[in-house]
Amino acid sequence: MSTSTSSRKLTLADIVDVRAYEREREQLRARVIDLKSRRRLSLGHVVTITFENRETMRHQIQEMARVEKLVTDEAIQEELDIYNPMIPEPGQLCATVFIELTSDEQLRLWLPKLVGIERSFVFRLPDGQEVRSITEEQHESQLTRDDVTAAVHYVRFEFTPAQVEAFRDGVQLAIDHPEYLEVIELLPATVAELRADLVEG
Repeated sequence: MSTSTSSRKLTLADIVDVRAYEREREQLRARVIDLKSRRRLSLGHVVTITFENRETMRHQIQEMARVEKLVTDEAIQEELDIYNPMIPEPGQLCATVFIELTSDEQLRLWLPKLVGIERSFVFRLPDGQEVRSITEEQHESQLTRDDVTAAVHYVRFEFTPAQVEAFRDGVQLAIDHPEYLEVIELLPATVAELRADLVEG
């Protein structure tokens, strides 16, 4: 590994001003939608997980700057500080977890039942190794509660070199929360996307 792991993080130079962004917005949006089609997974009927990378986080920051009319370096830097931890370094995967609920009734039913779900995601590798989700520290204090969970969580997975090597076709992602047991096998296109996050380059 010859380059610094920090080279994946975004800087002020990566975020263009609003007028410049408007010129590239549709093209970037189409690219990110295509990217997320391979990086977004549904587990059961209420949980989805989207694996983030430099491209998805740049789009997120550009959209935030556009909507909130952020024009100063200081304001953009605040967004960079929030979202850069969600760009994986080699040996990591970073993801946003969504609990997809559309009614007050569903919210009252599911959010108390799913307390702790952010620590219940497990990659099961073809050789039998497992890698469990870790809550992203910067957001944990805001999103973790003892009696009710949030509808959005930010998590990461830390892989050893041996686990990175084992991340090949046949990988499964499971949720082993006692109130929500699900498992899916990743499609080859998703394995390839996430493997690119795990290895440098």
